[in-house]
Amino acid sequence: MNKTTLRRVILFTSVFAFTGNAMAQYNNNVATGQSNNYIHTGIPILQIAPDAISGALGDAGAAYEPNAYSAHWNNAKLAFAPMDMSISTTYTPWLRKLDSEMNFLYLGAYKRINKRSTVGASLTYFTLGKIDHTDDQGNLRGEFRPNEFAIDVTYSMKLSDYMALGATARFIHDDLTQGLEVEQMTTKPANGLAADVGLYYQQDIDKNQQVAGALTISNLGSKLSYSDDDTENEFLPANLRIGGRYTYEVDEYNKINVLLDLNKLLVPTPPLWNSSDSTWSGLYDNLTDYNQTSSVMGALQSFYDAPGGFGEELREISLSLGAEYWYSNAFAARLGYFYEHKTKGARQYLTLGVGFRAKRLEFDFSYLVPTSNFSNNPLANTLRVSLTYNIDKNKK
Repeated sequence: MNKTTLRRVILFTSVFAFTGNAMAQYNNNVATGQSNNYIHTGIPILQIAPDAISGALGDAGAAYEPNAYSAHWNNAKLAFAPMDMSISTTYTPWLRKLDSEMNFLYLGAYKRINKRSTVGASLTYFTLGKIDHTDDQGNLRGEFRPNEFAIDVTYSMKLSDYMALGATARFIHDDLTQGLEVEQMTTKPANGLAADVGLYYQQDIDKNQQVAGALTISNLGSKLSYSDDDTENEFLPANLRIGGRYTYEVDEYNKINVLLDLNKLLVPTPPLWNSSDSTWSGLYDNLTDYNQTSSVMGALQSFYDAPGGFGEELREISLSLGAEYWYSNAFAARLGYFYEHKTKGARQYLTLGVGFRAKRLEFDFSYLVPTSNFSNNPLANTLRVSLTYNIDKNKK
């Protein structure tokens, strides 16, 4: 498999598995003069919302009330987790318009050590179903089942009554081709290590109001290699997330949460080729220099490397907005919206969902409705189902 073919395999399985961004990245916006310049990464499942709660809030979760899914959104929140122990799982039939066998599964748990410290662990697993492998003449050479997973371990500690710090270590395994040999090059699974660090702050304004803020850097680590040719390793989806929450308890039965998240990939922006004068635009002189950039250097340069300057850097920020209503701490109704600029992937969708609490159990459901205008959006009708089991040693 040559470098071009290998990259196509990775982009097909990873990019399409995550968003369907490839459908939008080649449609240049001539009217505004803005060129599409999508930032692709390896193992994009690390950015998929693992729960139906934030999945119904437009993927806003950095400052959401601490729960069993906090390690994904902001690991520092676990220090404020309300239960002694919690176990959670989410099942998502993913992109069923592309493949009926594509599934996303998340399993997580946390355990409080003492009043100030909490530990957590989680498994994220994604399968793309069965894919037939053919040669250049269309002859069937077998089938394979690409899959990806990540295993996390998290520690969170309160720095004060209002602030906490969290850290996560992550092992990543990405088996997209299962050793297939294409064009006399043998592929291999990609393994990597990554880390998250987060800060979380929450404080009561009065007995009826609370505010919270969060900042986290996630998936910062090694690049992924899918063959023995290491010249085009894939970046991990390193990400900067900043979020806020406002909570208002109307009375003892009614409560409202409003959330806002801002996200920016800490991944370098690829240079653009100018066919008019045969030059590259951007920080990098060519794609070779871009591909050989390290993860840490790429994260630093991601704030000023866009070919379109500061305006393009702003377009790389996605927005998540969510609102939630609770009745008697037993029933929740949720609504959210996610926006990504059309030159950076064009993911734009409305989300809605409900939640139920019954003693130790929590059930949550979310549904996604695309609002972007390209047809046959593979994200349409995405459904998430989450189940959480809580254990509180202070309650029988």
